[in-house]
Amino acid sequence: AHVLECLLSVKRKVLDKGLWVETKYLLQSSEPLISSSAGCLIEQLSEEKYECMVCCDVIRVMAPVWSCQSCFHVFHLNCIKKWARSPASQADGAACWRCPACQNVSMKHPTSYTCFCGKVTNPEWQRTEIPHSCGDMCGKKRSGVDCNHPCNILCHPGPCPQCPAFATKSCICGKTSQPVRCGQATVLQCDKVCAAVLNCAEHTCVQVCHSGTCQPCQLQVQQVCFCGVTAREVPCGTDKAGFDGSGHFSCGKICGKMLNCEAHRCQQVCHHGPCKPCPRSPSLVNTCPCGQTPLTKLLELGYCERRSCSDPIPSCGKTCNKPLPCGSSDIIHLCEKLCHEGSCGPCSLTSTIRCRCGSKTKEVPCEKIQKEEELVFTCEKRCNKKRSCGRHKCGELCCVSVEHKCSMICSYKLNCGLHRCQELCHRGNCEPCWQSSFDELTCHCGSTVLYPPIPCGTKPPECKNVCTRRHECDHPVFHNCHSEEKCPPCTYLTQKWCMGKHEQRSNIPCHLQDISCGLMCNKTLPCETHRCKRICHRGECLPEGGCQQPCTLPRPDCGHPCAAPCHKGSSCPRTTCTAKVAVQCECGRRKETVACAEAANSYQRYAAIAMASKLSDMQLGDSMDIGPLLSKKELKQTRLECDQECATLERNRRLAEALQIDSSSDPFNVRSTSAYSDSLKEDARKDLKFVTEVEEEIKNLVELANKGKQPKRSHCFPPMNREHRKIIHELAEVYGVESVSYDNEPKRNVVITAHKGKSACPNSTLTSLIERETAARAPPPIAHIKQHSSNTWSKMVKEEPVIDYFDVQD
Repeated sequence: AHVLECLLSVKRKVLDKGLWVETKYLLQSSEPLISSSAGCLIEQLSEEKYECMVCCDVIRVMAPVWSCQSCFHVFHLNCIKKWARSPASQADGAACWRCPACQNVSMKHPTSYTCFCGKVTNPEWQRTEIPHSCGDMCGKKRSGVDCNHPCNILCHPGPCPQCPAFATKSCICGKTSQPVRCGQATVLQCDKVCAAVLNCAEHTCVQVCHSGTCQPCQLQVQQVCFCGVTAREVPCGTDKAGFDGSGHFSCGKICGKMLNCEAHRCQQVCHHGPCKPCPRSPSLVNTCPCGQTPLTKLLELGYCERRSCSDPIPSCGKTCNKPLPCGSSDIIHLCEKLCHEGSCGPCSLTSTIRCRCGSKTKEVPCEKIQKEEELVFTCEKRCNKKRSCGRHKCGELCCVSVEHKCSMICSYKLNCGLHRCQELCHRGNCEPCWQSSFDELTCHCGSTVLYPPIPCGTKPPECKNVCTRRHECDHPVFHNCHSEEKCPPCTYLTQKWCMGKHEQRSNIPCHLQDISCGLMCNKTLPCETHRCKRICHRGECLPEGGCQQPCTLPRPDCGHPCAAPCHKGSSCPRTTCTAKVAVQCECGRRKETVACAEAANSYQRYAAIAMASKLSDMQLGDSMDIGPLLSKKELKQTRLECDQECATLERNRRLAEALQIDSSSDPFNVRSTSAYSDSLKEDARKDLKFVTEVEEEIKNLVELANKGKQPKRSHCFPPMNREHRKIIHELAEVYGVESVSYDNEPKRNVVITAHKGKSACPNSTLTSLIERETAARAPPPIAHIKQHSSNTWSKMVKEEPVIDYFDVQD
């Protein structure tokens, strides 16, 4: 409606101004007054839907704008000013800049806000008129060829429409004519013969009415050279301007025609026109052969006067001294012969000649140099300079080039990714691919279309419709139409069984095929003895090689499982048992976990020692029972040897029993159950100072965590070695504190974290326990013994003999 209103306004204003425009063409013509691109621009600018390409913002109806006269894109005036000043817009010249849309180079920078036709500066916006236009007739020259009619519609964006006038135009040969639209570059061509005179001026063109000049005459004729020795067959009209009456071309041989003197022949190369006079004619020769003495002076000396060209030229008798072609720029070699006729030389000297690039020289005998061009030679040095492209080296022998232009083809892939650059190798980025398609480019479903011309490499347009391709499942489709070959995976939530058929899991996307429930497979293996211990998996349970799980059959000697790899159908192999068994000393203080084989060896040693001790009794006539030493029950009761600490505890026990001290009182506090391991105690004895500091830090951390409001407290120890970190981990386990090691060696450290309510301090610290055990190993002081009742002591003295209990043997 807005475009129609503009057209009616154009008609009204044109008629008001008294201009002649046919009303039927304005309203009833099949050709539109405004092109589709101009109409689209008017609609988008009027509805404020057109975006500036520089700032990507909408162009308002009252905003100052600038329009490119090449591509007719509209920009904000301030945006195009900034673009024209930016380095990215610079063209070849410093004062030139490029349009951001069509890259058209302009000399003049945008400075003011004008209407589209350029007649009015700062046009005011009228609601009934096209935005940014002056509302007057456009009047710009149309783009048509030989069209003198100005645009007769209102000031408008975009290209002007075609001229509506008609003109009579002749065909190429001028024999027919017909009316055509003004400004159109249509070439009229009739079906009559051209009949124009060809280049030979003898024959006429036999082609049908055609564009351009007529082709040269193709009739073959015989031509001879100027000297008449050589003939050739060429198209008619060739070298017509060089015809001298006898020949058309030069054959390049010596002319050989007899001169006017009838004594010598022409020594020039086959030439145009008559031969020159004889060079030995008396009228042309005025000096001796070397040119140093005039013949008039020689005549005075008595020489005969020359009458014809055959007479010899008198010699002056001096040295010739004519410059020879050999020598160099600094040294000129002269002819050493006496004044003579004919050519000079050869020279008896040598010449230093230089190569073309000037890097090498060599000595050459002058007798080999006949021309000045032979003073320069080509060396074998290859040029290592980069060519103009900056990618390849020159590589020419004895190069004398200054620009080093590259003659190779670029062949880089263009931005389209389909074609390669066919230009000569160059610097910088390749030009965009100029190939375009004139077919419509559609999305896969065909609802979204890009109209030609389509630049090469353009991707199909994005479509907002739901994908219509055939999918593997029947679930609803949630993705849009796309140009990729494969559709996105289906994410519809379904129920699927796991790979091992253990359970049916819910909320599984449709495209996921292999679902693992995370449980153990537990299927019976082919050996029928073991079950698969792998997590729910796909395919067969057994890998290549068969079942490798340990055999569970009991051993005949110790009863532990065989533990060898599964060997169904064969007897268990005889291997060393590696099962762990618990052993202890006779008093029960020492407890360790060792391998079954080590325990058996230890028991064999124990049994051997016992049998050796019994043999001494058998020699005295006593009998002994070796059954307990050979039974399996005794075999399992392997004993450890008691150490010095065991002996100390046994001595203290016997001493307390002798002194009738109640064992429940535990005066030395050595029988209290301890949470500290033997290895930790041993480490504490070795480095008591370090253990004391660590235990004090852990104790304070636990107290802060239990008393404070925060749920946990942490402390970071400095980096330390492996043994110290082990002590911290073991102490943290006793106190119920979490310990974690961080970083790599040598900066590996331990961070402990005490949780409120979970961490607690033991009844006694490791430091105090070590001190008490150290004190317990020493003999009890006399003062401690005196603390018991004197009656008990006196009773023991009266009833029992005096025994030194501190001398008890372990």
